[in-house]
Amino acid sequence: MPLPNVNLLNLQKIGKLKSELPHQVEFNNLVQSAGRRLRDADNPALASDSRFSLAYDAAHSLALAALRWHGFRSENRYLVFQTLPHTLAFPAGKSAFLNHCHAIRNAALYDGDPLDDEPRLKELIAVTKDLQTAVLVLGTVGI
Repeated sequence: MPLPNVNLLNLQKIGKLKSELPHQVEFNNLVQSAGRRLRDADNPALASDSRFSLAYDAAHSLALAALRWHGFRSENRYLVFQTLPHTLAFPAGKSAFLNHCHAIRNAALYDGDPLDDEPRLKELIAVTKDLQTAVLVLGTVGI
């Protein structure tokens, strides 16, 4: 495992991240779960709100897998997206888009806002596929 990114260490110092040894089985489970959800999100026979939730959950699992690969954990769902530039060198614009999707997911979950924006859904699926590719490049935990 490479040396921790200084930005991740700073987040740990202020209590936003917790250090926890990465575990290969946990990493694999997160990646595999994300893959299943992403496949289902790509199914046009499902309702768009279901597809959005599936794609969002896949993105979250992948972002969490990247954070866990680096030996950190967060209790805040949004933070896993904000750390992507540091865990995967993921483009800031795509990380910001995932943060925006987090806000949309919360508005739907807590306020009942609809999730029927097909162009946004397609973008979420595309960004999540990019995220999946980036996470798979990480390889085995601890190397």
